Amino acid sequence: MSTEERDTRTYQVVVNQEGQHSIWLAERELPLGWRAVGKRGSKEECLAYIREVWTDMRPASLRS
Repeated sequence: MSTEERDTRTYQVVVNQEGQHSIWLAERELPLGWRAVGKRGSKEECLAYIREVWTDMRPASLRS
């Protein structure tokens, strides 16, 4: 990827009521049912954070 194509936008990590994580552009309003967890940064930083903290991919309703 060239420097001109590099994504320099700021993202935030969001989570829904089922405990599922995603990233969302920081300047956009969050969709209903999602809340910010406080982690902001580059796309790569946010995805690395999710890999670290979201270790059980099952929705909360399916966990025992």
